[in-house]
Amino acid sequence: MVSTVSAVESAPVHPIPLVQGFTPDHPPDYAEILRCTHCGLCLNQCPTFRVLGWEPDSPRGRIYLMRAVAEGRLELNPDFREHMEVCLACRACQTACPATVQFGRLVEAARWQIRHTMPIAPGERLLRAVAFGLILSHPTLLALLSRGLWLYQAAGIQRMIRKAGWLNRLPRALQTMENMLPDRIPSRGMATGRVFPAIGERRGRVALLAGCVMRTLLAPIQEATIRVLTRQGFEVVVPRGQVCCGALHVHAGERHRAQALARRNLKAFMREEVDAILVNAAGCGVAMKEYGELLNDDPRWAEAARAFSAKVRDVTEFLDAAGLRPLPRRLSGRVVYQDPCHLAHGQGVRAQPRRLLRAIGLTVIELPDGDLCCGSAGIYNITHPEIANALLEEKVAQIRRIAPDRVVTANAGCMLQLAMGLRRAGLAIPVQHVVELLDEAGGNSPG
Repeated sequence: MVSTVSAVESAPVHPIPLVQGFTPDHPPDYAEILRCTHCGLCLNQCPTFRVLGWEPDSPRGRIYLMRAVAEGRLELNPDFREHMEVCLACRACQTACPATVQFGRLVEAARWQIRHTMPIAPGERLLRAVAFGLILSHPTLLALLSRGLWLYQAAGIQRMIRKAGWLNRLPRALQTMENMLPDRIPSRGMATGRVFPAIGERRGRVALLAGCVMRTLLAPIQEATIRVLTRQGFEVVVPRGQVCCGALHVHAGERHRAQALARRNLKAFMREEVDAILVNAAGCGVAMKEYGELLNDDPRWAEAARAFSAKVRDVTEFLDAAGLRPLPRRLSGRVVYQDPCHLAHGQGVRAQPRRLLRAIGLTVIELPDGDLCCGSAGIYNITHPEIANALLEEKVAQIRRIAPDRVVTANAGCMLQLAMGLRRAGLAIPVQHVVELLDEAGGNSPG
C-alpha cells in the first residue's frame, strides 16, 4: 500500500486521460484535476480545513490524492475514502478558485469510485439500500414515514421523550435526526398531478419539483411557493410521477441510483409544456441543473437531460428575473440571509434572494462568512456530527451577536439545521424560506 504522504510528494505529468487507480466507469476527470494550480486560495473557504487544519482535508489536498490515484501512485484505501467523505461537497472552493476547477463533480466522482470498488460493511450496505434504494426512491414510502413522524409529534410522544431525556440514550445520528424535525410536521404531504391556475394576467406556465423533504416535512413551504407563483401570474403544474431529484444519491456516491431517478423525472416533466422547471431547495437545483452531465453517456436520455437542465431555475432566481408584481403588504424588520452552499456556490445565485427580500421592505443584514456552510450538507450532520456541530455553533454565535428578527434561507437542509442550532441555544428566532416571506407579503398570514 502506498502511503498518502509519499504519493503526493511528486506528481509527474501524464498524457490525458488517465484512470490507472480508478475504474473506467466515470472516474474523476483527470484533465480537470490537472487544472488545479495548487495556489491555496481555496483553503480558507473550505469548512473542513478550517475545522481540522489538515491539508488532505482541503480541496487542494483532495485533488492531490485523486491525482495520485489516477497516476497509479496511490490505491483506493480507507484513508482516501475518509478524506473524500469528510468533505461537505459545499463547493465553496469553486467560488474561490481562480482556475474555476469543478471540485464538486470531482469529489462526487471519487465517491462513486469508492462505492463500487471498495468493500462496504453489511450494516452500511443495508442502511444505503433502505435509505437510497427504498425510502428516497419511492414517494409512497416517504409519505408513510412522514405520516408516522406526524403521529409521533401529534400524539405527544415527542414531547414526552424529550422531557424525559430519553433522546440522550439514542445513537448520535438518531439524536440529530430527531432534533432536526420541524416544530409542526404537516399531517399530509404535497400531492402531485395537479395544476394551479395563474391569478390575474397570465405570464407563463412553470413546473415545480415536489422533492422529498419539501413535499413531506416542509410541505407548507411548497404550498407557499405555489401561492406566490400563481399570484405573480404563473400557472403552476406539479407533474405526476416525479420522484426525488437524486441529489443526496449523487453526493453519497450512489451514481447509478441517481441516474435512475433522473430518468424517471425526465419522463414526468417532459410531458409538460412549460417555460421553466422550478425548485425551491438549493441542493435539488444543482442536481437537476447537472442532469445533462449525469446522463451524458446515456444515448437515449442525454439530449433530453441537457434540455431539461437548461430549463431548471431556483424559484428566487426565476422570480427575480421575472420581476415581482406589486404586493399588498410591506414587511418590516431585520433579517439575516444565510446563503445555501448549493445556491451560492453551486448555482451562482446570491443577489437574487436578497433583492426579493429588500423588495418587500426587509432590511438584510449580512453574516460574517455568511456563505460558509452551516454543516447540514445533505446528511453530513448525521454522518459527521462533530464537524457539522462546530460549523453550526459558529453560525449560531454570529446570529446571536446580530440578533435579527428572522433568519432566512432557501434550502430545506439549511432551514432544519439552523432551526435546530437556534433552538439548542435558546434563541427564539424563526428560520424561514424566502418564499414564506413573499407569501406573507402577498397577504397570507404567517405560521
